[in-house]
Amino acid sequence: MLVHPSGIDLSSRALQHLSGLLAGHRRRIGSRWRRLTCGQQALLVLAHLRCGDTYARLAAEFRIGIATAYRYIREAVDLLAALAPTLEQAMPTVRKRAYVILDGTVLPIDRIAADRPYYSGKKKHHGMNVQVLADPADRLIWVSDALSGAMHDLTAARTQGIPDALAINDIKCWAGKAYQGTGPAVRVPFRGKNLRGWRRRHNRDHAKIRSLGERAMATLKCWRLLRKLRCSTTRITAVVRAVVALELAT
Repeated sequence: MLVHPSGIDLSSRALQHLSGLLAGHRRRIGSRWRRLTCGQQALLVLAHLRCGDTYARLAAEFRIGIATAYRYIREAVDLLAALAPTLEQAMPTVRKRAYVILDGTVLPIDRIAADRPYYSGKKKHHGMNVQVLADPADRLIWVSDALSGAMHDLTAARTQGIPDALAINDIKCWAGKAYQGTGPAVRVPFRGKNLRGWRRRHNRDHAKIRSLGERAMATLKCWRLLRKLRCSTTRITAVVRAVVALELAT
């Protein structure tokens, strides 16, 4: 096997943050000795999340077994996922912004054709639907749990309780045409291709505001593991939350 370590386009703050988190966890559980130090384990996890490196490749690079690499990554992902804010916890941050942008995406997964519940008719591939709230400066605020890719964005938003949370806290929100009927708290563009006059201008201005949310979505997808998830669908929520925790911390 040929091994070629790759660079990770992250700042040292991400490594220091995760190393400190792992060090505190090891002290709490009384772990005396590990094959990798906290810094090495953090580097292993960041390579997996940011670069999408497989367990086999990481095991070879760090001179550990594949099962050990899996355990180290799962341990760190669970620790990070616990730090990601819930929708309720994100509301104080949201209230400080002039408005927020709501958008959804379908993260690709390696499901077979028989797995219809995960097939997105819009994207034409299997995946998991996640909803994202971003601020006017294109920064991530909150990301939902991963739901079936077959679920419409409007249904996913309602399932996560997003419209109710925005309405209760009197928060202005901009979203796309997929969210028609979400409620008065969510502003959407007019439907139709041949709009004229003020409706056309409204949609143009609306698109400029929503483009900031697209930048936040691009930030999320810079984590290459999210471009093609090969883990169990039951683990995808933890992976997404772990990525969000790292983005918010650094």
